[in-house]
Amino acid sequence: MASNVLVICSDQHWRDAAGCYGHPLVLTPNIDALARRGTVFDVAYSAAPICVSARAAMQTGRWVHQLGTWSSAEPYDGSPRGCGHRLQEEGRQVVSIGKLHFRSSEDDNGFAEEVIPVHILNGTGFTSSMVRDGLEPYASNADFALDIGRGESRYTRYDRKVTELACAWLGDVAPGTDQPWTLFCSFVAPHHPIVAPDTFHDLYDRRQVDLPRLRAPGERPEHPVLDVCQTIWDYDRHFRDDDHVIETRHAYYGYVSFLDDNVGRVLAALEASGEADNTLVIYVSDHGEMLGNHGMWAKMNMYEESSAVPLVAAGPGMPSGQRCASPASHIDLQPTILKAHGLKSAGGLDGIALQDLIDGDHEDRAVLSEYHERGAVTGMFMMRWRNWKYVAYPGYPPQLFDMDDDPIESADLGRHPAHKATRAACEARLGAIVDCDAVNRRCFADQARKIAALGGREAAMADGEHAYTPMPDVTLQ
Repeated sequence: MASNVLVICSDQHWRDAAGCYGHPLVLTPNIDALARRGTVFDVAYSAAPICVSARAAMQTGRWVHQLGTWSSAEPYDGSPRGCGHRLQEEGRQVVSIGKLHFRSSEDDNGFAEEVIPVHILNGTGFTSSMVRDGLEPYASNADFALDIGRGESRYTRYDRKVTELACAWLGDVAPGTDQPWTLFCSFVAPHHPIVAPDTFHDLYDRRQVDLPRLRAPGERPEHPVLDVCQTIWDYDRHFRDDDHVIETRHAYYGYVSFLDDNVGRVLAALEASGEADNTLVIYVSDHGEMLGNHGMWAKMNMYEESSAVPLVAAGPGMPSGQRCASPASHIDLQPTILKAHGLKSAGGLDGIALQDLIDGDHEDRAVLSEYHERGAVTGMFMMRWRNWKYVAYPGYPPQLFDMDDDPIESADLGRHPAHKATRAACEARLGAIVDCDAVNRRCFADQARKIAALGGREAAMADGEHAYTPMPDVTLQ
């Protein structure tokens, strides 16, 4: 029987910062309750640790290299068609409320209605993200370390409005539909600015907040590509001292609890609507947050804090109280939604419906994450396969981590002589998904053409260097 689908998407939620993923301090009672009545995917990854690229993959069920949505200036524009287009062809209601981060609502993105959408800035995004030569630190990096603490921001006000409108839609519209519906409810928390409303900031005792792990240079692996990345995204040097770092992590934990509260309000509205028993609920984030670990902040790399995502699904087709160790990806959302609607996925795509992923026959699956924008002097291609995380950097040595023995990625085995056979096996397995060298060349060529069309490097760099996409002032709506 076909069911409704409610996708709740957050932005920049570090997977570990949730009770159901084992964090000893972070309070996420509503996400945890969803996990108890559903399935937690323990090995889920973003298709790309950057908003625009990840959301294009989520919408279409395709890898970033198949889409060419390489960077924050190369967004989804409604093509190729995604599951929303297919659902509408079948007469299903498909609505989004909140952040999308595509090119524009003028495109047919697969939603019958986009309510208070946020897309890339001015329809062009951050064009400097396509410029991948040079070592200039991003001018607004300091803002990351300054925009933290307690209070309200346009981001928190926006999320409160998303919650209000999602609850209204679930109460007023959903019960009246004669076909199964899909609602994509998308928050911007806990993306920076890391500002937590007082109620949620006060949930935490500052004295209990932990410092980042592997933050000092001598504690973490070194890699030439990541050295450049940390030079350009030099957030860490803008933190004054440990107290400043602790306050940021304190605010982030409160911000996550604010997100969780909004999730709980939406789920309560679903329950009140009478539609809960026939609705598959999926909670996911577009990527993670480094939060100072490995000396990094934000995302833009392949460490777990950045590339792994929380993924929880509950409702029809999902067993309760279970955990799934098979690798999952953003590209699995499309076949999951279609299966919930009783529809088959299009052929030729690599995604697996989450309802099928839990059957235990997919432990040998490999999933991919890619990064192709500013800070990366070459493409980053991460593959998670079995207990291995393998990161290919065309033209540079790979990284290799044994995630069973070293879940915090403290020991890079990418050049260790004892792991030559494992590296070869990983390289072959990754090559079955993507030709990294060929894709890397194509990406740089695509971006070079686009930069030239803008008027050259200097014109591409003149994009205002915002620290993050501005939110609309929803109090004026």
